[in-house]
Order: sequence, then structure tokens, then C-alpha cells
Amino acid sequence: MTPRIKSALLWGGLAAALGGPVAVAATSPLLEWRQPVYIAAGLAGVIGLSCLLLQPLLAGGLLPGLGMRRSRYVHRFIGVGLLVAVLVHVGGLWITSPPDVVDALTFTSATSFSAWGVIAMWATFAAALVAALRPRLSPRRFRLGHSALVAVVVLTTVVHAALIDGTMGTVSKWMLCALALAATAKVLADLRVWRLFMRRRA
Repeated sequence: MTPRIKSALLWGGLAAALGGPVAVAATSPLLEWRQPVYIAAGLAGVIGLSCLLLQPLLAGGLLPGLGMRRSRYVHRFIGVGLLVAVLVHVGGLWITSPPDVVDALTFTSATSFSAWGVIAMWATFAAALVAALRPRLSPRRFRLGHSALVAVVVLTTVVHAALIDGTMGTVSKWMLCALALAATAKVLADLRVWRLFMRRRA
């Protein structure tokens, strides 16, 4: 297999993994008679989950045809998009049902997936804050702090999505969650800062 064919297959598979769940959610019969704001909020959540697959691939320079510098630039751009998706997701749910969002934020909701979603939201904000403070942090502290928060974001988001029986569809949801976990675990395992951290503890 030539590098060009391999690259095309990888990009095609990634496009399917990212776009498939969004397409399934957008055409779900569960959205019939729903308010446009609610639909936008739900789709924003699916897009945010898709970003969690793309982000580690970019951070690790694993996408063919993209150099590390360009990958990191796109990584920052997608990170902003992830923040917007979270804000649209939570904001849309607030508009459609403020009491449910208040219960979620105060961890008094009767639905267990709400608490995981709130933890994922705050961890996302914290990871973004660490990224914004990167110039003031040492490379080791930045990588350790940012990657630890990202791990929390991915784990809690996957649990949040897994507990929801919603528009994504079972197969597409579990496929995207598994890929996001695998990609994140791969990149975090490759980070030199973790090896240094464990070596110092030993």
C-alpha cells in the first residue's frame, strides 16, 4: 500500500468516524417536534464529542499530511470550537429547560448522566484556562496539567454520552467514544512528561 493510499484511507476513516454520529443524530426521529434550540444544543454536544477524537490526533501529530506546527495550530483552533460547542450545548439546554440545568449544575439532578456532563464541562474550561496560561508555565507543568485535565474531560464525557439514550444511535455513539478513548490514551502514553513524572515518583 502506497503512502498516498494509506493517507487517503486514514482521512476517509476519520471523516466517517467524525461525521457519522453527527449525521445519525441530525436525522434521528427523536428530534421530531423538538424546538430548534433543543436540536442545536443536542447537535453541539455530538460535535463536541467528535472534537475529543480529533484533538489528541492533532496534539500528537498523528494525522498524515500535517506537520507538527500545523497540527498544533489546528489543535488550538478546534479547542476554541470545542469550547463553543460546550457553551451552545449547555446554553441551549438552559433556554429549553432552566430547572434541569440548575439541578445538573448543583448535582441534584435525578439523572446520573447530568453530573458527569457538568464535571466534563468544568474540566473543559479548566483545560482551556491552562492552555491560555501556557506562556507563564514551564513546558513540563503545562503538559502535565493540560493532559491530566484532558483525560478527565474525555473520560467524563464518554460516561456522560454512554448513559444517555438519545439521538446518536448505539453503534455510532460507542464507536466514537471508543475511538476518542483510544486516541487520547495513545497520545497521553507517548508524552514524555508522564514518563518523567513516574520516574521522579519512583
